[in-house]
Amino acid sequence: MAKFECSTCGFIYDEALGCPEDGIEPGTPFSELDDSWCCLECSAPKEDFFHTI
Repeated sequence: MAKFECSTCGFIYDEALGCPEDGIEPGTPFSELDDSWCCLECSAPKEDFFHTI
């Protein structure tokens, strides 16, 4: 499982944790998130995230 960081605000999407509050189950790969998905903190588009850790 990987982590992806928003280059705008630093929000981390952790594939292991998902975002249950946003309907994304734990274990959901970043690549499977809809292309229209955006940062939960600042609404930056998915393409503004980069692989980290």
